[in-house]
Amino acid sequence: MLTFTGAAGGDAGNVLLLHAFPVSADMWEPQIAPLAESGYRVIAPAVYGFESTPSRPGWSMDDYAHDLARLIEALGWSSTTVVGLSMGGYQAMAFYRLYPELTASLVFCDTRANADSPEVLAGRQAFRKAVMEKGAEEAAARMVPNFFAKETYASNQPLVEKTRESIVRQSPDDISEAMRAIAERGDSTELLTEIACPTLIVCGMDDIVTPPEVATTMHALIPGSKLELIPEAGHLSNLDQPARFNSILLEHLQSL
Repeated sequence: MLTFTGAAGGDAGNVLLLHAFPVSADMWEPQIAPLAESGYRVIAPAVYGFESTPSRPGWSMDDYAHDLARLIEALGWSSTTVVGLSMGGYQAMAFYRLYPELTASLVFCDTRANADSPEVLAGRQAFRKAVMEKGAEEAAARMVPNFFAKETYASNQPLVEKTRESIVRQSPDDISEAMRAIAERGDSTELLTEIACPTLIVCGMDDIVTPPEVATTMHALIPGSKLELIPEAGHLSNLDQPARFNSILLEHLQSL
């Protein structure tokens, strides 16, 4: 069972917002109201164990995609635009591979399709070990400095602190499980060439986690896709530059 936050919109269409690691679905707060006010039905689920959702040891991206499909069908939606940022992008790729008929369009934000290299996998394992030993504060200390453009990180302390708090609320066990699921995800590079629905790729120009070069490579592989790079935005581009992000997302939705 998944819980979600969201808002009831009108008849413009359905939007599913999938959050990054290791923040929670509240990262989409700047998007939910503008989407709903524009007539969209929007939901932002929390991944297993986050924000008091039930934990699920051993879960995979495919498991989450199956639960998303059950959620969409329970809501009576025939299809949805799937917006995934970072880890949410991995889940969006799994969802499209399993449920293309439920996917009206895709929005990949600050994410990548390729599987991890051995070096990255080793780093993820070290991350999990450190979080289990030192707690969720360790995850925040490692991740938050890499989430924003330098100017944002230096000047917008309320945003930085709110993001940190969204991480430290989660349990070390559930943070570790989410990192394991990320590490064990499959390579989706070949899937990109098979995507047949309208697709938008968004990336912060100052993203050091998934740099613009990664987004450009994805754009080249997805037929008919559109690429938008956001100046002065880091990895959490929707939080770094919410007005610009919302404008880009709404333009995509209105084009469908």
